[in-house]
Amino acid sequence: MPSIVIPAHNEERTLGRLLDALLDGARDEEFDIVVVCNGCTDATARVAAGRGPRVRVVETPVPSKHEALRLGDEHARGFPRIYVDADVVLGAGDVRALAAALAAPGEVLAAAPERELPMTGCSWRVRAYYRVWQRLPAVREGLFGRGVIAMSGEGHARIAALPPLMADDLAASLAFGPAERSVVRTARVVVRPPRTWRDLIRRRVRAATSTAQLEDHQARSAPGQAPTEPAAPPSARTGVSDLRALLRADPTLLPAVVVFLSAALAARRGARKAIRARDFDTWLRDESSRQD
Repeated sequence: MPSIVIPAHNEERTLGRLLDALLDGARDEEFDIVVVCNGCTDATARVAAGRGPRVRVVETPVPSKHEALRLGDEHARGFPRIYVDADVVLGAGDVRALAAALAAPGEVLAAAPERELPMTGCSWRVRAYYRVWQRLPAVREGLFGRGVIAMSGEGHARIAALPPLMADDLAASLAFGPAERSVVRTARVVVRPPRTWRDLIRRRVRAATSTAQLEDHQARSAPGQAPTEPAAPPSARTGVSDLRALLRADPTLLPAVVVFLSAALAARRGARKAIRARDFDTWLRDESSRQD
């Protein structure tokens, strides 16, 4: 029985659509679904409980995704273990495809679905940014930025050894070699992007800050000894060579690349203060992607 762990902090507007998609077409007791409401001040727990006994609700007053994931693991009953952000949409068939990928013979320890980014209502600069972002090799091949990651028992044991990090999905992706992770083409998750430029920058500041935290952790991992997890490969960050390659393949991307670079520079400036202060706890959340 796959266990699906959903950390949820004030997600009354988004959680219902995820749970409805997971339950639609799922057999009774096919999935073990655990929603961990952490530090919620809205009706998130009531929304989850309203889906009936197939959804178990765990509540904690601590508003922490790391704490929510830990509690979810304590209550989850089976493997593969599938972690799903409350603001994405994943269906029962997609869960089955992820579980099948991990059950197939081979070395795959972690898997994630293809992402779908609906751009309806997004500003032109947001659309331009994602036109570039979706084409980057690290984005296409990595498990991060999808809001879903599935792991076998062995894969879960490896992730459990990692410290709490803001860039949890990036750290999880980098913990597995290319042969150990898989983007499952027959599974799909809908990830709603921010609609406004301001909210996009908030997301990118969070990403830049969390990436800096991850790199700081890797640099401090037992100097002179083998690190506890693989160091971030060059492709973990977008390089000038990546953008040049995109432009060589499609010169019409030039205006979008300019927008992408402006977002990257704005995010770097915005993250600088947090990085200097070593503030890796403040979660910059965009609200525009949570609008109906």
